[in-house]
Amino acid sequence: MKITFLFLCLFASTALADPFSVNSLVQKALATHPELRFYEAQIEVAAAGKTKAGEIKNPDLMTGVGNWRVRDLATNNVTDGPTWAVQLTQTFEWPGRLSLRKAIAQKDIELAQLGVDQFRAALAAKVRTTSWKMLAAQETTRAAEEVAKRYQALAEVLLQRDPAGAAPRLEARIIQANALNLSAAAAAARNELAAARFELNQLLGEKAEHPLELQMEKITLSPPPAIESLLTQARKKNFDLRARILDVQQQGYEVKLAENERWPSIAVVPYVQRQQNETRETQVGIGISIPLPLWNRNKGSIDAAKAKEVQAEVMLTAQMRQLERDVAAQASHYRIHVEELAKWPGDMLESFRKAAAEADEHFRLGALPLSTYTELQQQYIESVHAVLDSQLGAVDARLQLEQLTGTKLQ
Repeated sequence: MKITFLFLCLFASTALADPFSVNSLVQKALATHPELRFYEAQIEVAAAGKTKAGEIKNPDLMTGVGNWRVRDLATNNVTDGPTWAVQLTQTFEWPGRLSLRKAIAQKDIELAQLGVDQFRAALAAKVRTTSWKMLAAQETTRAAEEVAKRYQALAEVLLQRDPAGAAPRLEARIIQANALNLSAAAAAARNELAAARFELNQLLGEKAEHPLELQMEKITLSPPPAIESLLTQARKKNFDLRARILDVQQQGYEVKLAENERWPSIAVVPYVQRQQNETRETQVGIGISIPLPLWNRNKGSIDAAKAKEVQAEVMLTAQMRQLERDVAAQASHYRIHVEELAKWPGDMLESFRKAAAEADEHFRLGALPLSTYTELQQQYIESVHAVLDSQLGAVDARLQLEQLTGTKLQ
């Protein structure tokens, strides 16, 4: 059963020309929020890391010049002349090492992209939640100010009369006290409205005091899907869980890389050497340099990489359990709020508002006792708080559930 509620924006006296919808604010925040650029730049950092991981080491060039001097056994000078040598050293990684480093760097790119997606989803949910809070604060303020003005006007009329006896005089004081209390409640509601506006403006990249008005919004609350369906979606699309899975995959590559690094890199050294005296001698050759893995088999790095892989797997299991618990909790919260709201008529707040206005009219005519009058006014305010609290609770639980499952609920 779908339940549709209406949040009203009723500040016409200070209204802007073009009030915003919640969806338009979400789009604006996603386009202008400065922190989003940080996460997008992280993708560029990770992409640069992959480029660097696939780079082959530059060759080393060594040259030298000198003098070639030949002596016989009696130290007599036989001949001398200039000599020079050129040597080029190119180091080659063991096969598979570069691909493993690129695979690790690719997981960094995927994690960075996941971070962007997660931030965008969290930002959109935050804007929606704050927008609904602002709309609820507007409705709360409107109701509190309406009743406070009603009490204040009635108190002024009663105090201007010359009450005959203690009872009318005390009734006037009761109404005046209620007017003061409701004025304080209206002020608190205005503070909540201002706080929501300040927070929303900052999410939009505006100054905190920037004027902002929201148009009326309809929200349809449907019961959540079955818990198994939600858990299936969460296991596939939850951002934190996907990040843990990527971490496990990356640590697996780290283990393979550490095992690959047991084998040394190979250096190929082509060289040319020439000396000239009475004869000209030129030597051209190629050498190969390879460390022998006798004492260092990279055991420490391999063990550390395997231990980190175990840690990543344990964290993945813990994240899975936490996710299942959070999904179940938010689905329960959402279902309870929706079921509670389903018990109430859709026009309940309007009926309470009309009853409070009717009570004011009848009390002025003397057809209603003070106790009934004050009770109706108080119940009107409390019903507004109850309905809005339930609606906001349902909205918050629904948005939390959408973030956990990575799916837009119908």
